[in-house]
Amino acid sequence: MSAQEKLGLIAGNGKFPFLVLDAARAQGYEVVVAAIKEEASPEIESCGAAVCWLSLGELSKLIETFQHAGVHRAIMAGQVKHKQIFSSIRPDWKLAKLLLSLTTRNTDSLLGAVAKVLADEGITLEKSTWLLEPLLAKAGVLTKRAPNEPEKKNIEYGRAVARQLTEHDIGQTVVIAESACVAVEAMEGTDATIERAGQIMRSLDSDASTLSRALTVVKIAKPNQDMRFDVPVIGVKTIDVMRAAGATCLALDAGKCLLLDGQKVIDAADAAEIAVIAS
Repeated sequence: MSAQEKLGLIAGNGKFPFLVLDAARAQGYEVVVAAIKEEASPEIESCGAAVCWLSLGELSKLIETFQHAGVHRAIMAGQVKHKQIFSSIRPDWKLAKLLLSLTTRNTDSLLGAVAKVLADEGITLEKSTWLLEPLLAKAGVLTKRAPNEPEKKNIEYGRAVARQLTEHDIGQTVVIAESACVAVEAMEGTDATIERAGQIMRSLDSDASTLSRALTVVKIAKPNQDMRFDVPVIGVKTIDVMRAAGATCLALDAGKCLLLDGQKVIDAADAAEIAVIAS
């Protein structure tokens, strides 16, 4: 690889874009950042790379930015909230034409179509985890504490429910208590789903409830997860949200879920006595 080979980074929110940026530089890439105004952190400006700000709907500007910089490979990193796609987007002519061609308007179909347009323009969208393989969850129990029997039952039930939901592109996360589904992720995101589950459990009559207050969070990849975008991610913040909600166990898909903060995620889970398992 040439030391000056350029890599495009389409930056959404959170730490993910910064991790990709650091990993790309470590491997000798010159990074050109297309930062999404509605999502990316202003701190991306101080990363030392060339940064162009654009809105979600400015597909033509994205293509022009990368082509002008000589970018032929790009990575999409950082969440773009599902609700933003439907509320904040003001499509330019190229994206409007693309939207009209879609038979479904879910995130996968939209981003998949964007990836095809980029490819047609000579820009290949790589897997978002391509440079971050060490941060993918390894198979097995990741924490000091393994799931107990009730948690194992919750995981088994939660995976069955989550698999059905992901087939319809509804969400990747379910929250379970006593083999009952307490909350299902839709457009709000993982952390908000867990918070809602905690609120539901706290609202129950403590004397009359037949449900354990201990929640199990199950987060899986879609059956045909496109690792170029919308990759399942977990960070220390997620562990903090789980602890506040009364969740005691987290189940992930091995090799398909990114631990944004690496070992710090596991350390935080151990401190909270939360069991984390990937399979």
